[in-house]
Amino acid sequence: MQLGVIGLGRMGGAIVRRLMRDGHACVVYDRDPAAVAKVAADGAAGAVDLADLARQLKPPRAVWVMLPAGPPTDDTITALGKTLQSGDTVIDGGNTYYRDDIRRAKALKAKDITYVDVGTSGGVWGLERGFCMMVGGEAGAVGRIDPILKSLAPGLGDIPRTHRPKGADPRAEEGYIHAGPAGAGHFVKMVHNGIEYGLMQAYAEGFDILRNKNADALPEDERYDLNLADIAEVWRRGSVIPSWLLDLTAQALAGDVKLEDFTGAVADSGEGRWTLEAAIEEATPATVLAAALFARFRSRESHSFGEKLLSAMRFGFGGHVEKPLDE
Repeated sequence: MQLGVIGLGRMGGAIVRRLMRDGHACVVYDRDPAAVAKVAADGAAGAVDLADLARQLKPPRAVWVMLPAGPPTDDTITALGKTLQSGDTVIDGGNTYYRDDIRRAKALKAKDITYVDVGTSGGVWGLERGFCMMVGGEAGAVGRIDPILKSLAPGLGDIPRTHRPKGADPRAEEGYIHAGPAGAGHFVKMVHNGIEYGLMQAYAEGFDILRNKNADALPEDERYDLNLADIAEVWRRGSVIPSWLLDLTAQALAGDVKLEDFTGAVADSGEGRWTLEAAIEEATPATVLAAALFARFRSRESHSFGEKLLSAMRFGFGGHVEKPLDE
């Protein structure tokens, strides 16, 4: 199948290369000509702008946008709405807010252009491992790009198969699903990322407890100087808490157990916030996901005004004087 791809960053480039490995033809565009040239050297057809990309694609066209959420994606999809024709399909594979999908789908439908949202998980490892995809849009449009989705997905692999009911959609075992109408794919991916925050925070806090078991404040016979790299490795093998995140943790600790190349300031790209917004709207408790998001906020501060105020209140009611940080 032929596909246009806009945005050739770490994931966009990997998507193109994985598709070409499976025999698909890709026409690519990025605002950075060097990025286009690099992917074109691997066999893709380069385009100089959106109009050129559309000219090189045979109708009905399918164009995959892999750009940061917000204005970069919005502006590009608006421009595609003016460039593409009736019967074409626009695919957004980034981390878009699902309500933006609903709005775009309506706007493009007025021009008889279909819109598909693909929540794409796999990161920089997707080229080799494949991408897990959660897809939203009209069934006909999703079906038409199924060859693309199947090539990008991990496939059955060697994961033990679940005993699923007869008639269950086989695509889930392949690593992709049609989640529902416009926005459903990105909604599922949004919650996926909220869960990811929680899992990461659980591992981080657990290893912090292990690391601090040799603190001077503890009784001497209760101090343990634990090997975190070995613990991460052994937990990967036969325990009840293995995961790819634990694999990455073990790899990081094996390289540098002190993690001296990291500052600890953890960014959030929006999905965790959107997940909590949905939880509030649904009146669904999400205490772990909320705590994990707030922990990321906290990681970017040394000491907040709120913490200074806590200290001031403690001094006010009890005369508690702040101890030096080294105590």
